[in-house]
Amino acid sequence: MSAAAGRNALLDELRALMAAHSPPLHALVVPSDDAHQSEYVAERDKRLQFISGFTGIARSAGLALITMKEALLWTDGRYFLQAEKQLSDHWELMCMGEDPPVEVWIADNLSDEAVIGINPWCISVDTAQRYEHAFSKKHQTLFQLSSDLVDEVWKDRPLANTQPVVHPVEFAGCSVTGKLKELRKKLLHEKARGIIIAALDEVAWLYNIRGNDVHYSPVVHSYSIVTLHSAFFYVDNRKVSVEVQSYMSENGIDIRDYNMVQSDVSLLASGQLKGSAVNGSSHEGNGMNDNSKILIDNSCCLALYSKLDEDQVLILQSPVALSKAVKNPVELDGLRKAHIRDGVAVVQYLAWLDNQMQENYGASGYFSGAKGSQKKEHVEVKLTEVSVSDKLEGFRAAKEYLDGTTDITRTVHFGKPSEHEKSCYTAVLKGHIALDTAVFPNGTTGHALDILARTPLWKSGLDYRHGTGHGVGSYLTVHEGPHQISFRPSARNVPLQASMTVTDEPGYYEDGSFGIRLENVLIVQDANTKFNFGDKGYLAFEHITWAPYQTKLIDATLLAPAEIEWVNTYHSDCRRILQPYLNEQEKEWLRKATEPITASRCGGLAAPTSSLPWRTDREEKREGEKGSDGILYLELGAGEEDGLDEEAEVVEDDEEEAVLAGEDAVNGGAGCVDPTADLGHQGFPLKAHSSPTTRMIISTSSRWLRAMVARGNRYGTVKFPQKVDGMAHGSTKVRLMAYK
Repeated sequence: MSAAAGRNALLDELRALMAAHSPPLHALVVPSDDAHQSEYVAERDKRLQFISGFTGIARSAGLALITMKEALLWTDGRYFLQAEKQLSDHWELMCMGEDPPVEVWIADNLSDEAVIGINPWCISVDTAQRYEHAFSKKHQTLFQLSSDLVDEVWKDRPLANTQPVVHPVEFAGCSVTGKLKELRKKLLHEKARGIIIAALDEVAWLYNIRGNDVHYSPVVHSYSIVTLHSAFFYVDNRKVSVEVQSYMSENGIDIRDYNMVQSDVSLLASGQLKGSAVNGSSHEGNGMNDNSKILIDNSCCLALYSKLDEDQVLILQSPVALSKAVKNPVELDGLRKAHIRDGVAVVQYLAWLDNQMQENYGASGYFSGAKGSQKKEHVEVKLTEVSVSDKLEGFRAAKEYLDGTTDITRTVHFGKPSEHEKSCYTAVLKGHIALDTAVFPNGTTGHALDILARTPLWKSGLDYRHGTGHGVGSYLTVHEGPHQISFRPSARNVPLQASMTVTDEPGYYEDGSFGIRLENVLIVQDANTKFNFGDKGYLAFEHITWAPYQTKLIDATLLAPAEIEWVNTYHSDCRRILQPYLNEQEKEWLRKATEPITASRCGGLAAPTSSLPWRTDREEKREGEKGSDGILYLELGAGEEDGLDEEAEVVEDDEEEAVLAGEDAVNGGAGCVDPTADLGHQGFPLKAHSSPTTRMIISTSSRWLRAMVARGNRYGTVKFPQKVDGMAHGSTKVRLMAYK
């Protein structure tokens, strides 16, 4: 039986269970959520994938509705093409944001008083309330199932796995006792007597616990209830080692079986939940009683929320989420170190791939680098397949280290990029730089900053459908809230704060053609501004990701002077930071990959790239005859034998020759600065026809330079009145590569 036929048979089995259910179900909602509303779920929780065959990787990627006649699957634009290929003819594909959402479709297409089944563990309070509001118009019912019907037809459902491990405080930066004390202060502030915590990363962060229950997310399936007096950790008892038992006991935390959480929420509601008092608990004078509120986030599952009376509930964003998002100094230090290791691994991979392409025009095998899961050091990662083409390819890596989580995306081209591809890539890069260099007042949300990354694309009529940035955990989930940088209204709710992490990842995608995304991780930090209007204080970003951008995709004529300088400075920092950890072959690859952006390499004259601007005639007169010096990047010995375009005009007029100052051209005197400085050509002599790139000081009032710029010309003649390092005096053709 084919996979498609097998899944069609599963639909028949499900419909039989729906018909036999009491009450009979007219429809069944199958979300991609687990019992914790996690973005990424364990294999045993991939119910949507099992029943449909659709393998979209993220929680937001899909949701299914099965009626007695139809099977519909909703997914967003990122996965639409994938879903079209994976779904059988028995499924109808619905596009999120274009087709009506599932609750509207149900209200419009199912009969009055229809019963819609849902696993209450796999739907959030917020979503359930939205469904119930839509269904009320036709008196339809959202029915909470006692067991998941998909699980009943999933005969070989994977088993739960692994044990939780203690996350040492030297990486966490704060003890469990300290975190519980701060949480209780926030509960008192909200006049709440307890909180239910369902998000896996929040439980893991609060108790300094890590595990492997979800691939690529170091979390363990667990819940927590924290009151002013006690703390409870709900986990499968089979996973609890002696070490974990001792660790929890020392911190006064009660370990309960995972399946007890729902009954304990009922006890909490009635004021009967009792446990051990912990350090930092609040016993006396708190003014709390059994009528006080119980705090719950609206992303918590319906199964737990439904055990509370409505007048007991305080629905607020979890205070744990915000505490976790603002990193402490130990976490920030760990994140910086993790990103250096990550950058080393990325460079090693790209250098290896480049070498394999040159040798074999394709590659498969192993890549070894300074990567990590449970280990900090060397880990070997299998590359199952690397396909090489002449199209843009996205390269994304999200890794977990004991001291931090990393997230990086680069786009590379394995052939000759088209002008359109370069233009699109450069627009994305401009948005990427604009966000990186932003300075903004305290209280600013990511929603307000999102426009900075999009404006360069909008100017060309381009855009992207995803958010621009998300938080990143500290050895936790790669996508972390509650803050984000996005066009979506939810991004208006949480202002950015110093010591938060956030990604900078604009992109552009053409269906069936190519896609571009550039992503760095940033740390929000206090900005040192000249003034402080309104005593608000201002914030800026520190980027901690280190991996080169592919310069052959950059059209420097589209970049502003400061943007060119930003790229060159970033690449210089990549060399400085990463080279100590690379072998000679990898260093050479990195040196070539990070050569300064110049006019000849990027397709035209670059604009000035520093604080030495072009001078107008009025400015020249105001400064008298003093003039101004700038740095001129030249390639010596350029000519037809070096690929000089026959149509390029070579300036031969004596008036338009640059006269340099003899020996000073090499020795860093008045005529020229050190030709090897910061260019990666250490010790390279200045000789004719050897085509090194060098730097020369030349007056911006030079007729030669002005003529070159006015004509858009890149070739000219430099006159050496004296013999310089073996170079005969006279003239040599040069190529003007950049000026700043």
